[in-house]
Amino acid sequence: MSVPFVDLKAQYESIKDDIDTAIAKVINETSFIGGSIIKSFEADFGKYVGIKHCIGVANGTDAIEIALKGLGIGAGDEVLVPALTWISTAGAVNSVGAEPVFVDVLEDERTINPELIEEKINSKTKAIIPVHLYGLPARMDKILPIARKHGLQIIEDCAQAHGAEIQGQKVGTFGDIATFSFYPGKNLGAYGDAGAIVTSSDELAETCKMLANHGQLSKHDHRIVGRNSRLDTIQAAILQTKLPHLESWTNARIQAAKWYDEKLSLVKPTIPENMRHVFHLFVVQSPKRDELMNKLKEVNVGCAIHYPAPLPHLESYSYKGYKIGDFPVAEKLCKEILSIPMFAELDEDEVDWICEILNNA
Repeated sequence: MSVPFVDLKAQYESIKDDIDTAIAKVINETSFIGGSIIKSFEADFGKYVGIKHCIGVANGTDAIEIALKGLGIGAGDEVLVPALTWISTAGAVNSVGAEPVFVDVLEDERTINPELIEEKINSKTKAIIPVHLYGLPARMDKILPIARKHGLQIIEDCAQAHGAEIQGQKVGTFGDIATFSFYPGKNLGAYGDAGAIVTSSDELAETCKMLANHGQLSKHDHRIVGRNSRLDTIQAAILQTKLPHLESWTNARIQAAKWYDEKLSLVKPTIPENMRHVFHLFVVQSPKRDELMNKLKEVNVGCAIHYPAPLPHLESYSYKGYKIGDFPVAEKLCKEILSIPMFAELDEDEVDWICEILNNA
């Protein structure tokens, strides 16, 4: 038996006819840029999240950059980001001319530690980007009061958390603005790059829409300096076809996570009672991580590390002068975390086999 890290082909095969029809429709109509399918997907995804506005963009990184620009964040500003996440969160801050300031994370939940936020705030701080990492929401109940107290804006990075909830409220609806990635491996994934921005603010939505489309709301009406970050129509058609299945796929992921939780003897994800973890990734933890990873690879079980180093210790941020020990929790996690197979089509026999390998190892 072999188990891939994620099986995108199995998902495609389950809705193949609908996907093929959606793609063929776009090709037949030669509606490759814009069109009604974009508006339909934006409306439907906004409704799914439970928010007024959704703006499709080219990818999740662009989504963060455009959200930052839409909020007026730029040169001379600082933005707080977690030390453990994908580089897009921090890189987008640099791309708009601002400076990311890293905050260590909670060991059990792996999201930004609210208790460490205030010590990082100064007169230059303009926003916080909480990342709902691996599918688990960040502690918005504690982050929101801090942001209000200091007049900071909140950009939720929901790239890994489509459908995650806090007390029944979906992530993406807590802050001023939120961003999503539809990278192929995400819980709702396109067949290429794609992303979205969501907000309840009419003004912010209009600004982000212009920023993503050459600064125009209608053709040749360039009101601000923007960029080209449009959601491809074919990708929107794929996402529109997949969206009605997202809840059933999410529930299947949650079931697979329950099997893992029951059978694995390793340290597993911690889930607060009031949160819905959607398990974009299932991340275990062990001081013998590298040995476990090698054992899985020997028997053709897919696995990965998300992420092998805290962002502050990447070479791209060496200019900031951080040293080992500055982010002790993120540093410990990066030595011990291991992502094991997680996708909606994962069955119990496969989970049993993976758990047996890991427990024996």
